[in-house]
Formats: sequence, structure tokens, C-alpha cells
Amino acid sequence: MKKNHFINFIFFGFIFFALFAFNIAQAQDDRFVSLIVDPKTSNIELYWKNHKNELIKNFDNLKDYLENKGKRLRFAMNAGMYMTDYSPLGLFIQKQRTIRKLNTGTGSTNFYINPNGVFYITTNKKAHICKTSEYVNDGSVNYATQSGPMLLIDGKINAEFTKGSTNVNIRNGVGILPNNKVIFTISKDYVNFYDFAEYFKLKGCTQALYLDGAISAMYLPEKNWEQLDGDFGVMIGITD
Repeated sequence: MKKNHFINFIFFGFIFFALFAFNIAQAQDDRFVSLIVDPKTSNIELYWKNHKNELIKNFDNLKDYLENKGKRLRFAMNAGMYMTDYSPLGLFIQKQRTIRKLNTGTGSTNFYINPNGVFYITTNKKAHICKTSEYVNDGSVNYATQSGPMLLIDGKINAEFTKGSTNVNIRNGVGILPNNKVIFTISKDYVNFYDFAEYFKLKGCTQALYLDGAISAMYLPEKNWEQLDGDFGVMIGITD
């Protein structure tokens, strides 16, 4: 009898270990490149135009712009969808100044898949992601960008997504971890919305927001990921 208990213990222990290892492997999914930062200690800002009111447009220009200010660009990523003139499609706040108001319209692009949302950082350097319908600025929002759709809502994958969907593309997004750290992620190859959202969930995020696809790029030298091609509207930049 004792021998059977021992065998059962070994068997279920193996199953537990296999499931644990699977979850770890999923959380470290090499289909994606990610950076996790603490907004309290990392200088996360949104950029669009330079001091001459000229579009910055790409990571090379952003690097030069910041270097002229004595700063080094550690990380950059496009920060949401934009119109043909590179102006932001949704809400854009920079240094507490609202440059474009919240977009509550309807349309056929990914931006309008329900619900879309807002990623923002307050003046006390706390990061948030919320549904557009729940966004409120009490005057403390320092930076904000609106995009869509929401990937995770209170820890659950957006019900609009279908597991196994063939709607695949390069995608980038942002999530909030329980410790208020922020994770910025881009897929290395084509991925559907469900799998992209699941990646953020496995990382432990409760809220996550899709930023864009196809044209998405990331500049992250510390992980040997330097996509310098392409022009964008608003960009996320982290400096030393």
C-alpha cells in the first residue's frame, strides 16, 4: 500500500513539475521581445514633435533629438495608431498638455475594436491602462496615448478575440504588472490577437493594450533588437 502511495506521489509530482515548467516556458515565450521597467525609476515619455514643431517620425531622429539634449535613448517603440499626416488617431497627452482629445468615435480599423483603451502615466510616475469609457483625467496625467483594442481587461483576454484565429500580424503592446511595473512587447513574427493577449496574461498582467501592428517596431539595444526602419506618429521613449 505504501509503495502505491509513493508511486502516486512521484506521478503527480511529475505532472505538477511538467505543468510548472510549461507555464514558465510560456511566460518566457521567445516569439516576443519585451522590456519590463518601473515607471518610478525609469524615465518613460511620449514623443511626437521636436522643439521646432517638426515631426520626429522615427527612432533615428528621436536618438539625435535626445542626444542633443544630453540624453541617451535606451528604448523606443511606436505608441499607437496615427493618421496620414502622422497625427495621433486617439488621445495624446504630453507633459500634462492635451494635444489630441479622447477619440470615442466608431470605425472599421483595429483601433475601434471594443473596448479600446488608454495607457497613461501620472505626475507621480504611476502607470495605468484602462478602457476608454473609464478614462478620467483629474489633472494628474503626465503622458497618455489611446489605442485599441484592449488585450486584457482585469486579467481576462478580450472576448472579441478568437483562439486559433488566422488574423495574424506583427503586433506591439503594453501591459501593467501587479507591482505597477510596465511591460512593453513586440512580436518577432506574425501572431493573432488571442496569442498576443495570452502572452501578457502569462506574464502576470491584469491590464494590457494593443498599440499597433504591421508597421510596429522596437529599439532595444540591450537585447540586440534595433529596428530602425519605418516612420511613426507618437513614440514611447525611455532615456537613461
